Amino acid sequence: MINSKNLSSKDKLLLAAIDLIAEKGYKGVSTMEISSAAGLSEKTLFRQFGSKQNLLEAAFNRFQYTEDMRNLFNEKIVWDLHTDLLLISRTYHDIMNRNRKMIMIAIKEEAQLSGFRHRTQEHPRQLMTFLTDYFEVMYEKGKLINTNPERQALSFMMMHFGAFMNNLDDETNFPSVTLDGFIMESVQIFTRALTP
Repeated sequence: MINSKNLSSKDKLLLAAIDLIAEKGYKGVSTMEISSAAGLSEKTLFRQFGSKQNLLEAAFNRFQYTEDMRNLFNEKIVWDLHTDLLLISRTYHDIMNRNRKMIMIAIKEEAQLSGFRHRTQEHPRQLMTFLTDYFEVMYEKGKLINTNPERQALSFMMMHFGAFMNNLDDETNFPSVTLDGFIMESVQIFTRALTP
């Protein structure tokens, strides 16, 4: 049962849904189980979300990284390639690891839920836009070589998504390489390659 007094009823339902669906699968859990785990009535779940699929989609939107990344790009960028890419990478991995259960649900359940794949792609597309815009401005400032900013953004994202996915189920796939070591090396490579 979710027992935090500081959470809203919506957040209690969202967290209960994530925990139960990650454990039992989308079809393996009922709205009654979710509401019970949240310490709320099933009527409250339906009043606030309308259906189990709406609840899961709301959970995915609530706990993804678009807002955190938007704030990072708007407030924390210092226009130094190495510093900024380290911050972006570490923030990305922190958020992805915090949302590990949601990512596993998205991968396992996308075939079961109509339109869910499209929704799960909204956040990576937004991050790609943030990164592309960042690389364009860095070029305009004379701090980046003339390159295709969209391809560089995609390359950077895919490298970090791949590292996250490699450790999604088992963090011992490459035990001699720590996440922080990987982040440092990848940022160093990008910085050397893209700095004029």
